[in-house]
Amino acid sequence: MNVTITPEPWDAPDAARLRAAQRAELDARYGNDDHEPGTAPSADDMAVFVVARGHEGAAIGCGGLRMLTSGVAEIKRMYVAPAHRGTGVATAILRDLEARAYDAGVRRLVLETGTSQPEAIRFYQREGYEQIGNFGPYVGAPQSVCFARTPHPPTGS
Repeated sequence: MNVTITPEPWDAPDAARLRAAQRAELDARYGNDDHEPGTAPSADDMAVFVVARGHEGAAIGCGGLRMLTSGVAEIKRMYVAPAHRGTGVATAILRDLEARAYDAGVRRLVLETGTSQPEAIRFYQREGYEQIGNFGPYVGAPQSVCFARTPHPPTGS
C-alpha cells in the first residue's frame, strides 16, 4: 500500500481521532479503560507524532516517540485502522519512527504492548524486536509485554 507518513501535532484532529479509535479498541479488548500503566503520553512529552495517510489522504495510522533518557525512546500509540491492517502500513510507520529515532541519536527503542494484543506481539517479533523484562511503569503489570530494538540507520544513509 502506498502511504505518506508525516509528523503532525499531537492535538491535530486526525491524530486525535486515530488515538481515540485505538483507545476504544483497547478498552474493548481489555474490558475496561484502565490499561495504561504510568503517565499517558501527551503533546508535552512526545518527541514526534506521525500520521500515515492512504492514497486519497485519509488518516489510516499513527505512532509516536517519547524520549525516556539520553539515547532511549519509547514507541507510543502505534495504531492502524482495522481496514488497513496487513497492508504494510504498520511496518511503514515503524520504519519511519525508527529512522527519526536514529537521526535523533536514539540507540535503544523500547515499547509496551499487551497480552490481549497477540497480533501486535507477533508484529514486533517479526520486525526484529526482542522481548525484554517490563520496564518503568510496566514493571509488575501482568498484562504488559515489552520489547526493545537498536534502531538502524535509515535506508539510503
